Amino acid sequence: MLSTIESINNVVNDFIWGVPAMICIIGVGLYLSIRMGFIQIRKFAYAMKVTIGRIFRKREASDGALTPFQAVCTALAATVGTGNIAGVAGAIAIGGPGAVFWMWVSAVLGMCTKFSEVILAVRFRETNDKGELVGGPMYYIKNGLKKHWHWLAYLFSAFGVLTVFGTGNATQVNTITSAIDTALYNMNIIADGNTTVISTVNLIIGIVLAIVIALILIGGIKRIGQVTEKLVPFMALIYIVLAIGVVLLNIKNVPSVFVSIFKGAFNPASVTGGAIGSFFMSMKKGVSRGIFSNEAGLGTGSIAHACADTRKPVKQGFFGIFEVFVDTIVICTLTALVILCSNVPIKYGSAAGAELTISGFTSTYGGWVSVFTAVAMCCFAFSTIIGWGLYGTRCIEFLIGSRANKPFMLLYAFVAIVGATMDLGLMWGIAETFNGLMAIPNLIAVFLLSGVVVGLVKEYFAGEGAESVKR
Repeated sequence: MLSTIESINNVVNDFIWGVPAMICIIGVGLYLSIRMGFIQIRKFAYAMKVTIGRIFRKREASDGALTPFQAVCTALAATVGTGNIAGVAGAIAIGGPGAVFWMWVSAVLGMCTKFSEVILAVRFRETNDKGELVGGPMYYIKNGLKKHWHWLAYLFSAFGVLTVFGTGNATQVNTITSAIDTALYNMNIIADGNTTVISTVNLIIGIVLAIVIALILIGGIKRIGQVTEKLVPFMALIYIVLAIGVVLLNIKNVPSVFVSIFKGAFNPASVTGGAIGSFFMSMKKGVSRGIFSNEAGLGTGSIAHACADTRKPVKQGFFGIFEVFVDTIVICTLTALVILCSNVPIKYGSAAGAELTISGFTSTYGGWVSVFTAVAMCCFAFSTIIGWGLYGTRCIEFLIGSRANKPFMLLYAFVAIVGATMDLGLMWGIAETFNGLMAIPNLIAVFLLSGVVVGLVKEYFAGEGAESVKR
């Protein structure tokens, strides 16, 4: 039965992430880039300047809303996760170093896509019966498109509900338990091969996580924002500092690493010794894992941004650009450099995960660093669980109503126990498949509503934005 499911999933996954999907994802990003004039470097630079300048401003949000900083932290909580660690490692092992180049391509175009998604989410959001701001692809489809397109909103929400249990929960919890188990092995606290003790430890971890997840999610949007605004900067700082250290200690390898990335993007066999000879495989893994990481094109991040206490959709859109930049250009690139600069053995063509990234750290610093990498991975995965918990709640609320929120949150929390105690090899493939399925209704909506985005951007740069650009 499982082999049949796996075969079906592989066929669907290959179709979703095949040539048509690559054309759609890259094409929509390029189309939006040109339409919005992102080729004007001065305006793009201004957008980043505004974002960085405002992101750390302290302020209080009104009831049922998040501050813009909390909104971007919540979005980053969902995107900065195992995709940055295990996802990048897998992309390099299966697609070669050239996959990193295609991650960058997906990120640059993804900035424009995420920018559009956030603008639309803020523009077409609603206030629910609890007084909370709600928005995202389902709402900008419902409120921005004609009625005959509304089925896309329900399709997106249905895919979202199915996706969160795998992408947002079970696989993330599995990563947490794997990281803790590895640290316990390396510190000789548990003997390697003692499956009984490990199973008990993992069960306890799953139960504790389930309780904590339930308490945070049931606490509402305010509590989610309070957790993510503290957790995300902390975990990102730890990981970035450790990764930069690896790069600096292996600085002599950096030039050859970048050569392998650019060369491998178009001729993988020349870098991997023939183990990977497909240009398309390198591109597919780079783009798919890049999107898995930054979620540009999926529309999920816009759900968090829609909660921001702001009246300026374009201003919040700049935070969407910043989100993709931090996630992929900074953190994913650093992960790739940790693996490639440290010269750890890479079995090209074979599946790989977080253990490859961890080996990059331990080969440079020694075994003691596995504790810090375990902490970083646990923070990354836990933040993703919280972010996706919000996404799933918004999707189920759109489908059934707010009465389903608490039962869904409790069910979502319970899945953490499953993720901690079961082998989830197939779940990773299914998660990637549903990620791709979510992109379909969202990209259609973003394309159809691109005129609204262009209008709002032009209006902004003709008014408030124009004055700032002149300075």
